[in-house]
Amino acid sequence: MIREATAMTIRQRLGEVLNEVQYRHDTVLVTKGGKPVAALVDIGLFEKIRLMEAEFDRLTGDLARAYEGVDEDQVAAEVTEAVRDARAR
Repeated sequence: MIREATAMTIRQRLGEVLNEVQYRHDTVLVTKGGKPVAALVDIGLFEKIRLMEAEFDRLTGDLARAYEGVDEDQVAAEVTEAVRDARAR
């Protein structure tokens, strides 16, 4: 479950909020002045996010090297075609 809590609430009830995140695997969106500023997630989800970020960085690096020196319009056309093909599946 995802819920919102103000930064003040988090400060006042940190132990309770951490228990919700740790044991119930809830996610808490922390707001300040009505705007989201952070999220508290359980460690399992955090580790998955970090792995996905590392894999994304690796893939984008591979793509950057593969298309180094290629005309930007050609790259855009190939990306558009790949996206269209992936969505058609």
